[in-house]
Amino acid sequence: MNRKTLNLWAAFTGMLVLLVAVFGQSMPALQTANAAEPKPKIVMGTSPDYPPYENVDVKNNGEIVGMDIDIAKYITNTLGYELEIASMDFNGLIAALQSGRVDFVMSAMSATDERRKNVAFSNVYYAARNTIVSQKDNPLETLESLVGKRVGTQLGSTQDQFAETIDGARLKKLNKVPDLIQELNTGRIDAAIVEDAVAIEMTESNPGLMMTFLPADTEENGYAIAFPKQSDLVAPFNGVLADMKQSGKMEEIVQKWFAEKESRSSGGGILDFSVLQGYVPFILKGIYVTLLFTLVSALLGLIWGTILSLFKISGVKPLEWFATAYTSVFRGTPLLVQLTLIYYGTPQLLHYDIPALLAAGLAFGLNSAAYLSETIRGGIMAVDKGQREAAIALGVPYRKMMVRIIFPQALRTILPALVNECVALLKESSLVSVIGVTELMRRADVVRASTFRAFEVLLLVAAIYYVLVLILTSLARMLERRLRRSD
Repeated sequence: MNRKTLNLWAAFTGMLVLLVAVFGQSMPALQTANAAEPKPKIVMGTSPDYPPYENVDVKNNGEIVGMDIDIAKYITNTLGYELEIASMDFNGLIAALQSGRVDFVMSAMSATDERRKNVAFSNVYYAARNTIVSQKDNPLETLESLVGKRVGTQLGSTQDQFAETIDGARLKKLNKVPDLIQELNTGRIDAAIVEDAVAIEMTESNPGLMMTFLPADTEENGYAIAFPKQSDLVAPFNGVLADMKQSGKMEEIVQKWFAEKESRSSGGGILDFSVLQGYVPFILKGIYVTLLFTLVSALLGLIWGTILSLFKISGVKPLEWFATAYTSVFRGTPLLVQLTLIYYGTPQLLHYDIPALLAAGLAFGLNSAAYLSETIRGGIMAVDKGQREAAIALGVPYRKMMVRIIFPQALRTILPALVNECVALLKESSLVSVIGVTELMRRADVVRASTFRAFEVLLLVAAIYYVLVLILTSLARMLERRLRRSD
């Protein structure tokens, strides 16, 4: 293409751009007709393991549903927002608000004085009753009967704070309501304190349990919508809530979710895998996320661990100090703490809303690199020193020597340790459920919240993990045999 043709093409392109710009500015009505103005997006945080307020509709489309969800959809639609729902653990909801990951929280959260110190609240939209759940063969029906007993609560809930006021009760705080059921069924706790709607679900699914309602306390147990401090959303949300109560819309939503339901009791057997009917496909979808997360973490850990190991043997003091300090920090602090800091700290420090899966892969990869750096360094040091000296004598460049001579031999030595690290990453992937990554364990928690039974789904997930580990170790043995044949 000659210069004249290029000039003509440039002129044509410039005219086309100019026409498009003029056409776009002169025909706003046509643009409005063809494409409606997109609604601004608003993000709601919730912990979908608390039916009937919020849970995952696993058997249908996997959508998060519940009373809180219906109320949030009505309010945001009235105010002209497009609602996006972010799933996470209840314990992380306040942190998500403070870090700007979500715009508001609806998760059957009570507006307590302690929480008001950190977040703003709307007016109360529903008041629940605290309820004692105990075993039928050992009923506990009053607060006085809980004195000296082991009482379970969900950590961070209003019931947890209420239980602390019971003199003489020995409290056991757990992350999820399904965990309370298992503790009750195994006899590790004598009673659990939950709210009324959840108690109904628990006793319907577990016929060996009974419930006793405590007197309602609207001020203390009222559920409200949480916002960041100084949020501009509080007043408009309160306005819509008032309209909903006045028009009867609120009562309509409450009745929809609190209407009497058919009992889901499975007969009370220790194991009844029929409760998993319709849930298995949902659980199996978590395999892809688990494997993807493991692969990304393993690759990041291997690459960064190799670099750190080279730093440690480089002879350059600043690099050695850096690698040693890095290994000390990441091996000396809990992985869960690192994961939480990366997920919640990145938006505040770097103003980047890091996706949950990326945060998980980064945290696990950086942590794995600290361990692998020592493994790789040991493998490199185990290679006969004479081979390095021979390569240097023959004039082989350092990089070529490491890639072609040292690393292949070190790999044969450290392969079992590398496989162990990959297996550990695969199994520890269950930790990422705390930040809402929907891998195998998170999906198991969703099913537990829906069925209020744990053994069946946990046994299924354990079997899946076991099969994945068997496949991984089999592939590692095949690679090890091939490496041996290539000697």
